[in-house]
Amino acid sequence: MSAGEPLIGLGVSGGIGAYKAVEVARLLQKRGYRVQAILTRHARKFIGPLTFEAITRRPVITSQWAAGMNADIEHIALATEMRALVVAPATANVIGKFAHGIADDFLSALYLATRAPLLIAPAMNTVMWEHAAVRENLATLTARGVHVVEPGEGYLACGWIGTGRLAEPEEIAEAVHRVVCPAGPLTGCHLLVTAGPTREDIDPVRYLGNRSSGRMGFAIAQEAMRRGATVHLVAGPTPVEPPAVTTLTRVRSAAEMHAAVMAGAVQAAVVIMAAAVADYTPAGGAHGDKIDKGGPLTLTLERTADILADLGRRRHGAPMPVLVGFAAQTGPPVARAAEKRVRKQVDLIVANDVSAEGAGFDVETNQVTLVGASGHEALPLMSKPAVAAAILDRVEALLTAAARA
Repeated sequence: MSAGEPLIGLGVSGGIGAYKAVEVARLLQKRGYRVQAILTRHARKFIGPLTFEAITRRPVITSQWAAGMNADIEHIALATEMRALVVAPATANVIGKFAHGIADDFLSALYLATRAPLLIAPAMNTVMWEHAAVRENLATLTARGVHVVEPGEGYLACGWIGTGRLAEPEEIAEAVHRVVCPAGPLTGCHLLVTAGPTREDIDPVRYLGNRSSGRMGFAIAQEAMRRGATVHLVAGPTPVEPPAVTTLTRVRSAAEMHAAVMAGAVQAAVVIMAAAVADYTPAGGAHGDKIDKGGPLTLTLERTADILADLGRRRHGAPMPVLVGFAAQTGPPVARAAEKRVRKQVDLIVANDVSAEGAGFDVETNQVTLVGASGHEALPLMSKPAVAAAILDRVEALLTAAARA
């Protein structure tokens, strides 16, 4: 799993159904999520951390007192990044602690520290499931907006037949996905997203390029897919593995990207230009042979076509497609981005200072300002998937407004 995929916290408490949580982790990964397993002390009586580490390829959190964790305030860091917390199985004990705000281990402290949605999959003996205390605790949690995957009926570990067995992993994973990505304006919508750099060949060996990794555009494409969109990703040359999308078009040069975007945008409701497209290319194209070393070399460059501006002109002031561009600057970017938005006739510019720590090229985080017609919104330093989610939240609002226009 790459660090660009949204993170789900998977809490496992002490019940015989703990073994099913391994399959829940696998199914969440299959849906494109990273999974951070958190095992309670009692869960480790049923299943070991090594099993989850082998599946998730991440160290399992087993204690808030583990060496090094206090220094990083691990539960706060995880609470901020994860998109949902799911607890499967959720025992009567854990349900009670969550309902009454008891934070005596990592999992219960994590619940209090996060604003991410919580989904629990209870599992216990039938009599425990029907006990008034458990029912009241569940009512308290559901009143707070906690999602519950009801237990199933059948043979229980205690030998009884009744309600209380952990729901099937597929049902739990699907419920998590619905919580994280409910149906919204992007469901069934066609998006075109660009990502990565372009390379402008000088000769068969050398080229002009930039440091873009494509991670930001890939995060947007993946988040759009997760929200139910049909995504056409146009990607420049980058070693980073692109996400699974509906259509992937690989390009190399600015001219190739221009052709792919102008053709693909015809059927798109949204175009998001996250690629770092070269502004200049060698005049007359690349030399056919490698240029020999010698004295000073003079390269004559010519401007490449401005893809975003061409899209804005072609739209002729219509509300669709929604157009989003990026403005990478060194220094405060907002003024330049606002001017760029008006000049190129687009709806939103995502501006960032690439000289700021953690916000430049080829890193896992970004710090951007969303510049629109009604003003700008500065976002804090976040992971690129979190930035992608914020951008698409704004895109959904723009789509809703465009539909009313």
